[in-house]
Amino acid sequence: MDLVEKIRTIPNSAGVYLYKNAAGEVIYVGKAKNLRNRVASYFHSGRPEDAKTGTLLGEAVDVDYIVVANNKEALALENHLIKQKKPRFNILLRDDKTYPYVKLTLGGRFPRVYVTRRLKKDGSAYYGPYFPANLAYRIVDLIHRHFLIPSCTVDLSRFHPRPCLQYYIGRCLGPCVEGLTTLSAYQEAVRDVKMFLEGRPTDLARSLRARMAKAAEMEEYERAAKYRDLISTVEQLAEKQRIAAVEGDDADVFGYHYENDRLAVNLFHMRRGRVLDRGEFFWEELPALTPGTAALLNPADQTSASFVPDRSTGDTSRHALSGGFDPGEFFSALLKQLYIGQPYLPRSIYVPVDFEDREALEDLLSEPPPGGARTTRVHIVVPQRGDKRSLLDLAGTNAKQSYDQRFRVMRPNSRQIQEALQDALGLPELPRRVECFDISHIQGAETVASLVVWEDGGMKKSDYRKFIIRNVDGVDDFASMREVVTRRYKRLREERKALPSLTLIDGGLGQLHAAAEALASLEVINQPLAAIAKKEEIIYLLGQEDQPIVLDHHSPVLHLVQAIRDEAHRFAVTFHRKRRQIRDRSTELLDIPGVGTRTTRRLLEHFGSVQAVRQADAAALSAVVTRSQADAILEHFRK
Repeated sequence: MDLVEKIRTIPNSAGVYLYKNAAGEVIYVGKAKNLRNRVASYFHSGRPEDAKTGTLLGEAVDVDYIVVANNKEALALENHLIKQKKPRFNILLRDDKTYPYVKLTLGGRFPRVYVTRRLKKDGSAYYGPYFPANLAYRIVDLIHRHFLIPSCTVDLSRFHPRPCLQYYIGRCLGPCVEGLTTLSAYQEAVRDVKMFLEGRPTDLARSLRARMAKAAEMEEYERAAKYRDLISTVEQLAEKQRIAAVEGDDADVFGYHYENDRLAVNLFHMRRGRVLDRGEFFWEELPALTPGTAALLNPADQTSASFVPDRSTGDTSRHALSGGFDPGEFFSALLKQLYIGQPYLPRSIYVPVDFEDREALEDLLSEPPPGGARTTRVHIVVPQRGDKRSLLDLAGTNAKQSYDQRFRVMRPNSRQIQEALQDALGLPELPRRVECFDISHIQGAETVASLVVWEDGGMKKSDYRKFIIRNVDGVDDFASMREVVTRRYKRLREERKALPSLTLIDGGLGQLHAAAEALASLEVINQPLAAIAKKEEIIYLLGQEDQPIVLDHHSPVLHLVQAIRDEAHRFAVTFHRKRRQIRDRSTELLDIPGVGTRTTRRLLEHFGSVQAVRQADAAALSAVVTRSQADAILEHFRK
């Protein structure tokens, strides 16, 4: 059965359709109130006006469909399939991990708390999202200081001989060492953290007061004092939240700028009436094909195309922008991927354009999430005037600035790049100093390593270091990396110097784990450690290796990491070549009786080459070596 014949068998029901190519890959996912009419409309307008539309119709050899009960179910299923299949003709939110959450692991004996941007069905509890992003890190830091639950990467399935620094400074209960805490005490702290993150300060304070009273009765006054301080912290935070809650509603505001087939979107997060954070999204070569554009619609369905309000006149006539980009269909796809399935949603979402399934999406987002309750309705609003329209204009202006920054290659300042690096890699503090290691050799010969330093916006060449690998035979990059990282940070620890904000490794997972083993042998805990693979340009973070960070190739953060990595590679290769040249050039000199390795190095550094040594007279040689060595050199070349 060919494609056109199969379309005739599709029912007139709501559902989702999937176009497939000859290899069986899903290349486009769409939803419709009437499946047969929507799929058939792709072929009603004759020759497609858009090249990408023609490409889709040329590649599609089959269409599957899934019938659902109503349009809301179709919205949810379409969103799920787009995220799962990632069809290349759909508008894809490439990074749906924009928002930071606090993750409380509940699987092991000793749960830990992290900041993460990836929601996974792994049995952990997720709280958030938090705006601005550093709020999540401040909350985790507060949990470390007051509840003593760690977020380290230490293996807690076994006991270790001694705890890390976090225990000694009073920010961890020490579950990694036997006898420092008990399972019941740790579980009690985890229950407190859970109540704190769930926003139940009254219940938490009541529980803490009961434990404080019990500790006082047992004359454990130091323990009772800790409970008292914790009660004070919880009550102060609850009071701040009550004051802020009366200041206004929660809302997300969108603005965009489209030019030359490239798109920048800004998202303002307003919480309690104040703008707390701003998110940025970028697309290149945006798919012009969307399931409602004028190029594909049946002429009878032209009214379903989206409209763009004219900012100067308030005109709301329906049209798509040049190049086939339809803002309405774009925001329909974006909002589905951003909000469907999220545990928290703002009360209002302000968008610059209307779209076909806005009311159905409102209904879907207003439904209570699984295992939770949503008490207020979510409103997707297209403001036309007043303060809300001013917010849209502000978001649009910032989107234009973001577009220029990304696509017109405007150089961000040092503070911006530090904040972007911290945000992208989830670093606990603003990265002031980054140290990067690289290994260089040829078939294991003359293996050397380099260390380069980026500090406060620039490379700090005075802190560069070279290493000759001494304890590794043959080709073993992992052992070489272990040696150089051990030597570097052992010396820093002996000299009582601060560790860098980030340690970067040039390589993949093997080099990352080798560096981690070196840090573990030195008992250096919680040191931010990352590696960047050369070919894929993927960044691996220690502790999150199964969730590598893939940055857009225009990202200033990726450019910075690449620049640091390339500088480490250049420095290592230069040092390796110099060592190899000295080795190759010194062969003849080492054959001279009385001339050893050090003398050879002095001669080559002074004269520059073996040929210059050959041409030197006795006086010139005696300025570098002893008289007897000079005579031996002259005799050797005379023969």
